Order: sequence, then C-alpha cells, then structure tokens
Amino acid sequence: MELPPPDPAKLLEAWMEWERGEVTPGRAIANLKTGGLRQVLESLAGAGGPDEETASRAPSV
Repeated sequence: MELPPPDPAKLLEAWMEWERGEVTPGRAIANLKTGGLRQVLESLAGAGGPDEETASRAPSV
C-alpha cells in the first residue's frame, strides 16, 4: 500500500491541537503518524528509512 505524501499543514494542526490541550498525547502521536511525520523527519535527516539495527528494535505499525 502506497502512503500519501506528508501534509505539513495537517502535521502543524495536529501539533497545535496538542499544544492547546485539545487532544491527549496518544491521539496527538497518532495524528502525527498518519500525517506523515516520519517521512518528513527521514527526509530532513537525509535517511531513506531506518537502518537494520533500528528496524529490529522499532515496533511494526
């Protein structure tokens, strides 16, 4: 399944909802994940994805 591209506006809105106290931390993380935060961070870090060591420790979604 192909993931849609990250939506910076959606990510910012999810973050702001959390800062305003409108959502629980768990809901905020879920919203950031579905908004594509991982892809944004990977592109900023210059990584194509987790390395093997990190992948073995990361929980699957």
